Amino acid sequence: MMNFDGKVMLLTGAGRGLGLAYARYLAMLGATVVLQDTGADRYGCGEDPAVAQSAAKGLGDQGLTAYAVSGSLNSRKRCHQLVTAVLEDYGRLDGLIHNAGWVAHQEIDAIDEVAFDAMMGVAAKAPLWLAQAAWPAMQTAGGGRIVITTSCRAIYPQYVQKGLAAYAAAKMAALGIVNVLAREGASHNIVVNALSPVAKTRMWGVEGEPDELRPNEVAPGVAFLVSDACIEGGWVLRAANGQFHATRATEADGVDYPRDLRGVRATSVEEVAAGWSRIALPAVEPRSTRA
Repeated sequence: MMNFDGKVMLLTGAGRGLGLAYARYLAMLGATVVLQDTGADRYGCGEDPAVAQSAAKGLGDQGLTAYAVSGSLNSRKRCHQLVTAVLEDYGRLDGLIHNAGWVAHQEIDAIDEVAFDAMMGVAAKAPLWLAQAAWPAMQTAGGGRIVITTSCRAIYPQYVQKGLAAYAAAKMAALGIVNVLAREGASHNIVVNALSPVAKTRMWGVEGEPDELRPNEVAPGVAFLVSDACIEGGWVLRAANGQFHATRATEADGVDYPRDLRGVRATSVEEVAAGWSRIALPAVEPRSTRA
């Protein structure tokens, strides 16, 4: 069994659902888990510090090492304060898992700036500020692991849903952050990856143990991403129903970006239109076959 003894893991949104499942699994492997949760409702509204406290107590009652930490994620200052508190209280931070978030539906004619900014704040800005705060300590310690949540509802057009433009924008922003931080962290052994999980939780309106798509079936993949065994960043780990698939956007062989895309040459809009059937090849067809 993989051993996390002596490791300190900070998990956001860990009072319920997926975050709590991750915390429980890591604690069972020997990690000290620090649970952050604002206690918001399923729409991201309100605060209740008792949610994280109750979750940590529940794990403690099972003989696991778990602590609650208070604090919101709605500003750079608060994210930095959260990480600083963990470092001061526990002396180290080996892994950061940003799970906090919610799903909010607003179709294009109803999207308002407040809701959009709130979604960007929790899904994109918060993980960036948390990583920024953890970075110096991880560098000094010789490395660390960071996991940021994204979503296949944003990445794959066939899975998008009406009303999730703000959600998709934030989750794609998170993926861009992962790509850059993975490159920046490589020389410091700070391994940064994305996670795209699916589980039936209160975000689905499901209370209690679901009959499928269980949160605990995602946890082993998350544990791997924050383990020393994970040595390469920039991946998206898709996790659902006890299955895992790692993917990332990869350029085709032979492309000399941006001068030679190995694409269809056109010098006018008419040529683009005439060549569109070759320009827009299905994703399953190798790009190297393009004329």
